[in-house]
Amino acid sequence: MKGKRLLLIGLFLSLALLSIGCGGQATAGRDETETTDAPVVSHGGAVDDYVSLVDSLRSAGATVEPGDSVEQAIFEPVVGQIIKVNGQDVQVFEFESEESAQTAAETISLDGSSTSTTMITWIATPHFYRAGKVIVLYVGDDSGVLSVLAEVLGEQFAGG
Repeated sequence: MKGKRLLLIGLFLSLALLSIGCGGQATAGRDETETTDAPVVSHGGAVDDYVSLVDSLRSAGATVEPGDSVEQAIFEPVVGQIIKVNGQDVQVFEFESEESAQTAAETISLDGSSTSTTMITWIATPHFYRAGKVIVLYVGDDSGVLSVLAEVLGEQFAGG
Protein backbone atom coordinates (compact mmCIF):
# COMPACT_ATOMS: atom_id res chain seq x y z
CA MET A 1 0.00 0.00 0.00
CA LYS A 2 2.81 2.37 0.95
CA GLY A 3 4.56 1.54 -2.35
CA LYS A 4 1.49 2.42 -4.40
CA ARG A 5 1.15 5.74 -2.61
CA LEU A 6 4.81 6.58 -3.28
CA LEU A 7 4.35 5.59 -6.92
CA LEU A 8 1.31 7.88 -7.24
CA ILE A 9 3.17 10.76 -5.56
CA GLY A 10 6.14 10.21 -7.89
CA LEU A 11 3.86 10.15 -10.91
CA PHE A 12 2.12 13.33 -9.76
CA LEU A 13 5.46 15.12 -9.23
CA SER A 14 6.69 14.00 -12.65
CA LEU A 15 3.56 15.40 -14.30
CA ALA A 16 3.91 18.64 -12.35
CA LEU A 17 7.55 19.04 -13.44
CA LEU A 18 6.62 18.22 -17.04
CA SER A 19 3.91 20.86 -16.92
CA ILE A 20 6.36 23.47 -15.60
CA GLY A 21 8.85 22.56 -18.32
CA CYS A 22 6.18 23.08 -20.96
CA GLY A 23 5.30 26.57 -19.86
CA GLY A 24 3.36 25.73 -16.74
CA GLN A 25 -0.05 25.68 -18.39
CA ALA A 26 -2.15 22.60 -17.94
CA THR A 27 -4.57 22.00 -20.79
CA ALA A 28 -6.99 19.60 -19.13
CA GLY A 29 -10.51 20.94 -19.41
CA ARG A 30 -9.48 23.82 -21.68
CA ASP A 31 -10.81 24.15 -25.21
CA GLU A 32 -7.77 23.97 -27.51
CA THR A 33 -9.56 26.14 -30.10
CA GLU A 34 -9.79 29.10 -27.72
CA THR A 35 -8.55 32.36 -29.14
CA THR A 36 -7.21 35.32 -27.26
CA ASP A 37 -8.70 38.78 -27.39
CA ALA A 38 -5.26 40.33 -27.74
CA PRO A 39 -5.23 43.37 -30.02
CA VAL A 40 -3.84 42.97 -33.51
CA VAL A 41 -0.46 44.63 -33.74
CA SER A 42 0.57 46.15 -37.05
CA HIS A 43 4.05 45.67 -38.39
CA GLY A 44 3.81 49.25 -39.60
CA GLY A 45 4.94 50.71 -42.86
CA ALA A 46 3.28 51.44 -46.15
CA VAL A 47 1.22 48.96 -48.13
CA ASP A 48 3.43 47.25 -50.68
CA ASP A 49 1.95 43.78 -51.15
CA TYR A 50 -0.90 41.47 -50.13
CA VAL A 51 0.47 40.76 -46.65
CA SER A 52 1.08 44.41 -45.77
CA LEU A 53 -2.39 45.28 -47.11
CA VAL A 54 -4.11 42.75 -44.83
CA ASP A 55 -1.94 43.87 -41.91
CA SER A 56 -2.77 47.55 -42.49
CA LEU A 57 -6.50 46.89 -42.88
CA ARG A 58 -6.56 44.97 -39.60
CA SER A 59 -4.56 47.64 -37.78
CA ALA A 60 -7.10 50.19 -39.06
CA GLY A 61 -9.82 48.19 -37.29
CA ALA A 62 -11.26 46.23 -40.22
CA THR A 63 -12.08 42.55 -40.03
CA VAL A 64 -10.29 40.73 -42.83
CA GLU A 65 -10.84 37.13 -43.89
CA PRO A 66 -9.09 35.45 -46.82
CA GLY A 67 -11.30 34.02 -49.55
CA ASP A 68 -10.95 32.30 -52.90
CA SER A 69 -8.77 33.24 -55.83
CA VAL A 70 -10.25 35.46 -58.53
CA GLU A 71 -9.41 36.25 -62.13
CA GLN A 72 -10.17 39.47 -63.99
CA ALA A 73 -9.43 39.59 -67.71
CA ILE A 74 -8.17 43.16 -67.32
CA PHE A 75 -5.30 41.96 -65.08
CA GLU A 76 -4.32 38.71 -66.86
CA PRO A 77 -2.17 36.77 -66.25
CA VAL A 78 -2.18 37.92 -62.61
CA VAL A 79 -4.53 35.87 -60.43
CA GLY A 80 -6.04 37.76 -57.55
CA GLN A 81 -7.20 36.89 -54.07
CA ILE A 82 -10.58 37.79 -52.59
CA ILE A 83 -10.54 39.08 -49.05
CA LYS A 84 -13.64 39.87 -47.06
CA VAL A 85 -13.27 43.32 -45.52
CA ASN A 86 -15.97 43.89 -42.93
CA GLY A 87 -17.96 41.18 -44.70
CA GLN A 88 -17.61 42.65 -48.22
CA ASP A 89 -15.66 41.04 -51.08
CA VAL A 90 -12.55 42.97 -52.06
CA GLN A 91 -10.27 41.73 -54.85
CA VAL A 92 -6.49 42.04 -54.45
CA PHE A 93 -4.11 41.61 -57.39
CA GLU A 94 -0.41 41.42 -56.55
CA PHE A 95 1.91 42.10 -59.48
CA GLU A 96 5.58 41.20 -59.83
CA SER A 97 6.67 44.80 -59.34
CA GLU A 98 5.36 48.28 -58.65
CA GLU A 99 6.08 49.16 -62.27
CA SER A 100 3.90 46.35 -63.65
CA ALA A 101 1.08 47.32 -61.24
CA GLN A 102 1.37 50.93 -62.40
CA THR A 103 1.31 49.86 -66.06
CA ALA A 104 -1.87 47.83 -65.47
CA ALA A 105 -3.47 50.72 -63.56
CA GLU A 106 -2.78 53.11 -66.45
CA THR A 107 -4.98 51.00 -68.76
CA ILE A 108 -8.11 51.56 -66.63
CA SER A 109 -10.34 54.53 -67.49
CA LEU A 110 -10.97 57.15 -64.79
CA ASP A 111 -14.54 55.95 -64.23
CA GLY A 112 -13.46 52.27 -64.22
CA SER A 113 -15.82 51.35 -67.04
CA SER A 114 -13.16 50.33 -69.55
CA THR A 115 -9.53 49.57 -70.24
CA SER A 116 -7.61 50.41 -73.36
CA THR A 117 -9.09 47.27 -74.98
CA THR A 118 -12.22 46.29 -73.02
CA MET A 119 -15.59 47.76 -72.02
CA ILE A 120 -16.69 46.60 -68.56
CA THR A 121 -20.17 46.36 -67.07
CA TRP A 122 -20.05 46.12 -63.27
CA ILE A 123 -22.88 44.95 -60.98
CA ALA A 124 -22.19 47.92 -58.69
CA THR A 125 -19.81 50.87 -58.57
CA PRO A 126 -16.16 49.86 -59.08
CA HIS A 127 -13.42 51.40 -56.92
CA PHE A 128 -9.78 50.86 -57.91
CA TYR A 129 -6.84 51.54 -55.58
CA ARG A 130 -3.12 50.95 -56.07
CA ALA A 131 -0.26 50.81 -53.59
CA GLY A 132 3.12 49.23 -54.16
CA LYS A 133 2.68 46.01 -56.13
CA VAL A 134 -1.06 45.66 -55.51
CA ILE A 135 -4.20 46.82 -57.25
CA VAL A 136 -7.30 46.55 -55.10
CA LEU A 137 -10.77 46.40 -56.64
CA TYR A 138 -13.91 46.84 -54.58
CA VAL A 139 -17.20 46.62 -56.44
CA GLY A 140 -19.81 48.04 -54.09
CA ASP A 141 -20.86 51.07 -52.10
CA ASP A 142 -20.41 50.15 -48.43
CA SER A 143 -19.22 53.40 -46.83
CA GLY A 144 -17.28 51.58 -44.09
CA VAL A 145 -15.30 49.53 -46.59
CA LEU A 146 -14.67 52.59 -48.79
CA SER A 147 -13.49 54.53 -45.75
CA VAL A 148 -11.02 51.91 -44.54
CA LEU A 149 -9.69 51.31 -48.07
CA ALA A 150 -9.08 55.06 -48.51
CA GLU A 151 -7.45 55.24 -45.07
CA VAL A 152 -5.05 52.41 -45.88
CA LEU A 153 -4.50 52.89 -49.63
CA GLY A 154 -5.21 56.57 -50.23
CA GLU A 155 -7.71 57.87 -52.76
CA GLN A 156 -8.89 55.57 -55.52
CA PHE A 157 -7.28 56.07 -58.92
CA ALA A 158 -10.36 54.97 -60.89
CA GLY A 159 -14.02 54.21 -60.42
CA GLY A 160 -17.08 55.89 -58.99
